[in-house]
Amino acid sequence: MKKVLVTGIDGFTGQYVADLLEKNNYDVVGLVYSNPTENQVACDLTDKSAVKNMLDFVKPDYIIHLAAISFVGHQDLSAFYSVNVIGTLNLLEVAKELKLNLKKVILASSANIYGNPPNVTKITEEQLPMPVNHYAMSKLAMEYMARLWFDTFPIVIVRPFNYTGPNQSPNFLIPKIVSHFKDKKAVIELGNTDVSRDFSDVRDIAACYVHLLNSDIRSEVVNLCSGNVYSLASIIEEMEKIAGYKIEVKVNPDFVRENEIKVLGGDNTKLEKLTGFKPSISLKQTLYDMYVE
Repeated sequence: MKKVLVTGIDGFTGQYVADLLEKNNYDVVGLVYSNPTENQVACDLTDKSAVKNMLDFVKPDYIIHLAAISFVGHQDLSAFYSVNVIGTLNLLEVAKELKLNLKKVILASSANIYGNPPNVTKITEEQLPMPVNHYAMSKLAMEYMARLWFDTFPIVIVRPFNYTGPNQSPNFLIPKIVSHFKDKKAVIELGNTDVSRDFSDVRDIAACYVHLLNSDIRSEVVNLCSGNVYSLASIIEEMEKIAGYKIEVKVNPDFVRENEIKVLGGDNTKLEKLTGFKPSISLKQTLYDMYVE
């Protein structure tokens, strides 16, 4: 069987990607930071010697690198760079040192690297990056570093826009909103309410990873997105229809982020052109599935 190393397999995305890979007859080995379970290995990606031991043991044919510090409000700013940049560099350097014959390496960046581009409704991969926080800056730095390896490995860098779905942590916006409706709460406190995002279903995003892994694509940067932008107000309105009641929205200043990206919508033309993949799950369906889970 074709062996895939999925880093960050214990995260929200990793679980869906791993399940779909197994359904497509891949042998999946998951990488976690600690407490590995069956078919998982533990490794600190910032420790190069540990990475070498891990890769020498697993010997993967493919790598999908999802592990990262991804919470924008993370307090240790240096961790963004040590994990997101150096951790990725260690994977690539060690793979070369071990002479692994990798058939595809998919590196997860982020649409956050685009920042707040003016007068753009759907962002293409050609948009000039303008990161506005350390998470986005670290992902952009990772991208530029990874480009140095395009001649060594068949690498694809993906820039996922926002996505959600069943089992996502309530620390994230959409699950927080859904959980309030599930609990029949009368009031919800939010931060920036004047925001709009391109939301995909995590099951569609997992399908994107598998399509890209199965493809002959290399040395490319690709947006992962639905191509549709939804306002926060429209999401709350849809949840009110699903739950059958209206909720009061209050702005909590403690939840308001500085340098918040107001509108972040993606253009998925390149993804469709390269893979033929089109999203199949509507946001309405996603919200309903989260509500009834």
